[in-house]
Amino acid sequence: MFGKSLHTKRPGGSLPQLVAAENENMQSRFVVQKILELREQGLPLEEMAVLFRSSFLSFDLEIELARANIPFRKYGGFKFIETSHVKDIVAYLRVLENPRDVVSWNRILLLIEGVGPRTSEKVIEDIQKRRVGLSPNMAEPVTTTTKFWMDYGHYPDGVRALFDALKEAAPPTLSPAEKVAGLLRYYEPIMRSRYDDHQKRRKDLEMFQAITERYRDVASLLTDLALEPPTESVVDVEAPGPEREFLTLSTIHSAKGLEWGAVFIITALDGRFPALRSVGSEEEIEEERRLLYVAITRARDHLFITYPMNVYDRETGVILTKPSRFLQGIGEHLLEPWVVES
Repeated sequence: MFGKSLHTKRPGGSLPQLVAAENENMQSRFVVQKILELREQGLPLEEMAVLFRSSFLSFDLEIELARANIPFRKYGGFKFIETSHVKDIVAYLRVLENPRDVVSWNRILLLIEGVGPRTSEKVIEDIQKRRVGLSPNMAEPVTTTTKFWMDYGHYPDGVRALFDALKEAAPPTLSPAEKVAGLLRYYEPIMRSRYDDHQKRRKDLEMFQAITERYRDVASLLTDLALEPPTESVVDVEAPGPEREFLTLSTIHSAKGLEWGAVFIITALDGRFPALRSVGSEEEIEEERRLLYVAITRARDHLFITYPMNVYDRETGVILTKPSRFLQGIGEHLLEPWVVES
């Protein structure tokens, strides 16, 4: 074992910042605002990266980036809205919001065991012609629950179970988070039967449910989910050339060997980094520590380490509040603390 003394030859620069945010969305909004500030100062998007321990940790940020018209590319995992299991849950919500959405009906009907394209077509035709009444102006479909979900006795059992789940989630008095909670209870056995990695996908859907808690209505949620990240440069900021600029979103594993002028390490929260399931042995903890070292050393000029102070972990029932244990003991002369509140 040899001792090692590390130092830099580059003069100047600012201290890395440890940013505590009130919640996950506040963390996302801080990152978006700081990216826009750096871009205004002349740092190209391609010189910035947001790194995270697991792919699902960027879901909330992806929505905020799309709302801010910041184009990005993601490495080490699918974009939030591109994952099939998230698309499934969104399809249930679209049907609740618009019972005439044939595409969404077809998707959720084909998830049912024993229902193929022909059966799906018949059910959709029945829904369209005989189940959905129209308002007096013949423009808007009736979305009340009184008659809409009542008569489905002749459908297969799987379809009846779907209608029961939709009927339970349909009342307008329920919040989007309450609707999604009910739909997830219905969808859980479907997900377990369709995907070998259902435990990982369940974590994605837990993050999705957490995102829905900040919405008051399903329409607003669906609008934000429908936003596509732009393919051009940030609005109101001229691109430096004909090339398209993209912010990098990446898992830390996929970022090894790369560098950027500014790096954001998000959700550096104990229980997320290291993950609760990765602290079973000293070897696992040291591997997590090395992973954080990789993330930190990707930054050349600006480093922001952020964590939300109030995250409920549904798997364990624990509220996560503290920064990563790997950051403990680092003084303010090395890591400048900040708190972001609404």
